[in-house]
Amino acid sequence: MVTNIFESYSLSGLARAKVKTSLTKTVRRSKIDNFVSEGWSIEKENEESIRIIKNKDHTNIFKDRVWSLYYKMGFTYLSGDDSVSFIPKLSDGFKNTIDLVAIDDEVVVATEIRSRENYGKDAKFDQLLKSFALIKEKFIRDIKSQYPSDLKKQFAFSFFISNITLTDNERATAKQNSIILFDNNDLLYYENLISHIGKAAKYQFLADLLPGKRVSGLHIKIPAIKAKMGGSNCYTFSISPEYLLKIAYVAHRSKGKLSDVSTYQRMMNKSKLKNIRSYINNAGIFPTNIILNLEKSKVSFQKIKQESIVNDDLDSGILGWLDITPTYKSAWIIDGQHRLFAYSDSEFSKDGKLSVLAFEGLTPSKQAELFIDINAKQKRVSQSLLQEIYAELHWDSDKYEDKVAAIVSKLIQDLGKDPESKLFQRIQTNDIKKDSKRCISLTSIYSEIEKSKFHIAKEKNGEVTEFGPLWAGDNNLTLKRTSYIIKNWLLIVTDPVKDWWDKGSADGGGLAMNDGVVTCIKLLKSVFDHLEKDNIKLIQKDNASLLKMIKPYGDILGEYLKSFNDDSRKRFRDLRGIQGITSRTRKCQLALRDKFPSFNPLGLEEFLREEKLQTRETAKKLLDEIEEILQAFIIEELKTEFGPTDNEWWALGVPKNIRTKVSQLWEEDDRKRGGIEHYLNLIHYREIIENNWILFQNILGYGKGNISKQKKTEWLHFINEQRKIIAHASSGRQVKVDDLNQIELYHSWLNEQINPINNDDDES
Repeated sequence: MVTNIFESYSLSGLARAKVKTSLTKTVRRSKIDNFVSEGWSIEKENEESIRIIKNKDHTNIFKDRVWSLYYKMGFTYLSGDDSVSFIPKLSDGFKNTIDLVAIDDEVVVATEIRSRENYGKDAKFDQLLKSFALIKEKFIRDIKSQYPSDLKKQFAFSFFISNITLTDNERATAKQNSIILFDNNDLLYYENLISHIGKAAKYQFLADLLPGKRVSGLHIKIPAIKAKMGGSNCYTFSISPEYLLKIAYVAHRSKGKLSDVSTYQRMMNKSKLKNIRSYINNAGIFPTNIILNLEKSKVSFQKIKQESIVNDDLDSGILGWLDITPTYKSAWIIDGQHRLFAYSDSEFSKDGKLSVLAFEGLTPSKQAELFIDINAKQKRVSQSLLQEIYAELHWDSDKYEDKVAAIVSKLIQDLGKDPESKLFQRIQTNDIKKDSKRCISLTSIYSEIEKSKFHIAKEKNGEVTEFGPLWAGDNNLTLKRTSYIIKNWLLIVTDPVKDWWDKGSADGGGLAMNDGVVTCIKLLKSVFDHLEKDNIKLIQKDNASLLKMIKPYGDILGEYLKSFNDDSRKRFRDLRGIQGITSRTRKCQLALRDKFPSFNPLGLEEFLREEKLQTRETAKKLLDEIEEILQAFIIEELKTEFGPTDNEWWALGVPKNIRTKVSQLWEEDDRKRGGIEHYLNLIHYREIIENNWILFQNILGYGKGNISKQKKTEWLHFINEQRKIIAHASSGRQVKVDDLNQIELYHSWLNEQINPINNDDDES
């Protein structure tokens, strides 16, 4: 027999404790030291006792969340605070406990729970799976004996895991032993679902645990009209919400499971459900149909005698009896999920009626297409939503273009849910709000991968003449290959700058954003193109070999990004839009060419030529402005400090050697430029500043810390050297891009130093 299973109604107190993230208890004062040493802290002191509190650790919080989920689903029986144990104890080598057991009239669910503080592999997990499988038969016999029922119970075995990365062997072991694996994403989904629809969420959960398994005692035969619509059989009938809730399944795109391609609906709107439920409770009815797809093998139809129908005319409709074999996940909701699930926990669920139009045996892509057609009439379907649904809409298409659309859509959504991916929890979809971490849109990555020709390299007259380097023959193999290469490429490139990546779009971030990820994909494309110049067919390389070929390029890019300081990162982030992405990409390509001289992507040379011209013009403009700002500020300060006449500011503020040289130039030029101050140049300003250091150090001294005035005025030497390059174009020297960036930095800093109030106003 098994112990520690109770009727759920008796566990309300435990349920309240489970939802808390801390433990509390009251102890005698004499015992307090022992508890404090174990991590407890004092919450309240009474006269003879003390109330203490302790935060639950990650493992206990995760276990309590799973237990609370089962409790809210409304199972009749549920295990208590401790694990379920076998009595007598099983022989050595067998696991003697099960973490969580839930029982009702139709189903028994046995669940093990395993978690880690941080993502990683669990060395014992494969053995745990095998141990769990060994006690299944004993558990089934004991439950049947202790909880007899007229209905045949279905037994399900599952693992809930958190922060555990699984190997292919572990997944195979679970599949071989019919153990369903759920992760933290799945738990979040079911928690969200139950908060929306209440106990009816249990049937969605059971549909994932026991797809295709019969629901005991629920066989039904109902009158219906059979017709033909869009080439498919369909049935019109009415049915009780209580019945439909048990067999219905909604393909939500926010669902956590990576393997589920057939997901096309948005998560339900809680306020909409509340309004509809209120309408139902006031005896409201729905004259419009719920649209379903019924599994073909689960229905049969027997027509009855009809007088006016000739030759079973399906266009007119045939009256008969629809026989439905009830199984979990056999009725897929295409449209009307809010109308159906508003009946959850409603007193009208059993006696109410819903009008249904049920198609028979539609493929997932047809269901998704029908969902789009219906909803597009009510509300415009956005491009981003369409791209999310491509995985379902075109997965089984005969056209390669559509296949690729489905693969890319599935790829991006999977990478967003894969804990080992750099895009984990960073992809923003229609169901999830944008924040500083989840700030990468599916649309931006989708568009870039699609036009990078990773899968279809060449087409002619609508026919594929050459496949791209990531094509692998069919959808699943191509998805696996593309995921492997892109996931590892992003890992190689961004791991050296993990701190930058982790910031997302927050202050100091800018790499883990749309433009940053698109740049990484563009660079992968240019590496592919470079490797194939030597007539190497990348498509013929296996996944590991292809990754080995591109890794050296990813390593160099990672080192290049690692060389950025805070200012460089900011400038990189400020390169926005199409031109900004192009500039980012070209700078990275240039870094690759420094290490691989033969690396010369199409358009790089032209970009460099254009950039040189633009760099020169921009540099000249900035240098002129720096000189004008310095001249006006320094002369004004000298006049304020020493007096406005030449005998004052010029004689007292300017060193003699500069006065001599500049006076000579002034006279030789017949004073054409005006006052003598117009004959000072950049290098003169450095000497004037140093000679009047107390006056200028706080404004024109660049650099932090206790360093010399020579160090703090080195920036003027740099500016002067760049000025020489601009002034002597015939020398062939060019202002480098990094030097231009430095000029821009000094220009911005100088403006802020001299005009802080104006700059604040500009920011406002």
